[in-house]
Amino acid sequence: MKRMDQQDNFIYLTFALILLLLGTALAEQFFGPSAQRLMQSTTVITLLVAVWGVESKRFFLRKTFIFPLAILSVSLVSNWLNSVGFDKFYLLLLLSFFIFTAVKTAKQVLFTGEIDGNKILGAVCLYLLLGLIWAVAYTLLQLEFPNSFQVMHGNSQWFTLFPDFIYFSFVTITTLGFGDISPTLPVARFLVYLEAIIGQFYLAILVASLVGSRISKLPRK
Repeated sequence: MKRMDQQDNFIYLTFALILLLLGTALAEQFFGPSAQRLMQSTTVITLLVAVWGVESKRFFLRKTFIFPLAILSVSLVSNWLNSVGFDKFYLLLLLSFFIFTAVKTAKQVLFTGEIDGNKILGAVCLYLLLGLIWAVAYTLLQLEFPNSFQVMHGNSQWFTLFPDFIYFSFVTITTLGFGDISPTLPVARFLVYLEAIIGQFYLAILVASLVGSRISKLPRK
């Protein structure tokens, strides 16, 4: 397979993240829990694309390939044993890798080369990754403390909770605040308003600065 060029690598990551979000929604609406779990397990594919696209060095790809393999292995064991403990471990691995990928994305967007369309698209990818990071954190919190959020169906299976928290996370990070899901415990409330604050500062400062810098360098007539 041809290695992605740094001039267009975020295009592949954007498509991978959008397909992950769309697939999660379709699995929740049209299929049962088993299909939802299968869909969540395919997150590994997204992670592989993320590693392949965000960093161009082959050494980095080989080094971080351990993460997706570990996530896939734990997912298979958890499915076989049907253990909540393995589910939490899986989510912790998933959270770690999303954070790791977000950091690598941020480094490439902020600290390498001139601002171009690909960097701006990378900023959008980072925004999507932030929403997914908080969705995983909310799912872990709900599994550990079942009363963390109000109007959640009484189900302790992570793969049925995760789609709801993806929705809730992006509603929160964009400060839409529909109110159909709301935090009840102090730690949950802290995570929610922290995400809202970071989301607003991200759009107002980082993305606006990148777009402004790009526009300022365009040739003027």
